Amino acid sequence: MIEIRIHGRGGQGNVAAAELLAIAAFKDGKFAQAFPSFGAERVGAPVQAFVRIDSKKIRVREDVRTPDYLIVQDQYLIDSVPVLDGLKEGGLVLVNANVRSEDLNLKTTATVETIPATEIALEIIGRPIPNAIMIGAFCSITGLVSLEAVQQAIMEKFPGAVGTNNVAAMERAHELIQERKEHA
Repeated sequence: MIEIRIHGRGGQGNVAAAELLAIAAFKDGKFAQAFPSFGAERVGAPVQAFVRIDSKKIRVREDVRTPDYLIVQDQYLIDSVPVLDGLKEGGLVLVNANVRSEDLNLKTTATVETIPATEIALEIIGRPIPNAIMIGAFCSITGLVSLEAVQQAIMEKFPGAVGTNNVAAMERAHELIQERKEHA
């Protein structure tokens, strides 16, 4: 079973990101679950969401304490929330940041990747909601869920212009990750 923990702030689409990833996994023929964990329920407050993906039914129902992957939608949470707690060795930390991964100085053996998701969101969507971009980058890096399934999930959850813009933003994230892979 693959476990993913998403860290962000209220208003960044953390819960929607988890749902989209789970729906996309279903579309790819996998079992999945997604659920949030709220502290102070207000815009800007730290929020966590969890996703589990497996090839068989998932019976576990508690929070993800030892994730394989972390998605951090606000790089400034790294200094105030223990986002790295429980991360499995050899995991991945994907951070919404407009800096190189080395510049974050994360003390982890996991792979650290960054993507300027808020910048892309403002440019393409017109709002600072990075969730679709983060999911697109995550799927591009891991291959855990197909981009086609994520596109379908986005268009089903957000029909019309909102969905179209989010798909375009997600595709931009995929392009950036592919460019990095080619230059590595």
